[in-house]
Amino acid sequence: MKNIAILGSTGSIGTQALEVIGANPSLFKAYVLTANSSATLLIQQALQFKPAYVVICDESKYAEVKEALSNTDIKVLTGINAVNEVVAQAEVDTVLTAMVGFAGLQSTIAAIKAGKDIALANKETLVVAGELITDLAKQHDVKILPVDSEHSAIYQCLVGEENNAIEKIILTASGGPFRGKTLAHLTNVTREHALKHPNWVMGAKITIDSATLMNKGLEVIEAKWLFDLAADQIDVIVHPQSIIHSMVQFEDGSIKAQMGLPDMKLPIQYALAYPARLKNNFKRFSFTDHPTLTFEKPDLETFRNLGLAFEALNKGGNMPCIINAANEIAVAGFLNSAVGFIAMSDVIENCMQSISYQTQPTLDDYLNTDKETRIFAHNLINRMSSKASYII
Repeated sequence: MKNIAILGSTGSIGTQALEVIGANPSLFKAYVLTANSSATLLIQQALQFKPAYVVICDESKYAEVKEALSNTDIKVLTGINAVNEVVAQAEVDTVLTAMVGFAGLQSTIAAIKAGKDIALANKETLVVAGELITDLAKQHDVKILPVDSEHSAIYQCLVGEENNAIEKIILTASGGPFRGKTLAHLTNVTREHALKHPNWVMGAKITIDSATLMNKGLEVIEAKWLFDLAADQIDVIVHPQSIIHSMVQFEDGSIKAQMGLPDMKLPIQYALAYPARLKNNFKRFSFTDHPTLTFEKPDLETFRNLGLAFEALNKGGNMPCIINAANEIAVAGFLNSAVGFIAMSDVIENCMQSISYQTQPTLDDYLNTDKETRIFAHNLINRMSSKASYII
């Protein structure tokens, strides 16, 4: 029995992780559930799975959650500091970090310092502070098991290949809802258009990132730290069917791929059960149902964010932290109709050029960079539109 702490249990990854846990009650227990502000769903999950701890980060929702669970033995806490405390509980075995964005960084650090294995769905943690996180994981002998389908695919392809050098990895991208579209078409894109992903069901932020190819750019940076690679060892290929989730090419030229239908429950289950593969009733892939698999180069001129991410990876230091913070504000602005689809890349690039660059940032430097970039990006969008009233 593994006790699992799910950080972000009400989001897309968190809810699917609970499906996996619910299907394997003899193997997993949801020991900690946390949410930012989705109190109603968090209460429903807590009543069903009966965790030891529940944390609602939005302190204004604490009384509601506390009252709803008052007849249970569940300990109800509030605030981000409470998240950092519960992940360090001795009973916790694995921490699934499914919080969205930069918010997951400090909780992940707390879990690693407590010696907990990390099932990593919060790619921004490694984007922002990859060197710091991977060094901490080595110091505390902690496994980082990727949950992103692409990185899970690479991880699976590398099992048994520890002594064989990687020539390169190939991350696949669906291309999002606007694959093949021109810049002229993208000038009129609305949030409703961008939220219609052709293959995956995800939260709003990651769906917009997929549409701009920033999600793939963040995955490139994440892959560098997960697999100890140089930038020129990471390729991206557009694969619209999303059947091949990613590939590894070894120095003899052989390529291994991990394949399957688009379903996040499989990489979630793999990370939670590693090194075991658990039997399940997930829908199976059939070659006869998918007789044609296609591949094409990403359009870096139309979808500039992927190129900006590679630029940030090559620059290093706090530059990935800058693009992550700028992107989070740009996406929030787009979802708030305060900035256009194409202009999101302008916001990110402007931040990359304007925020102070540091070659060897500390944790405090990352925190300061994140804050400075968010304020700068927010003010930039404010100058572009009077609708930029969302929270930094």
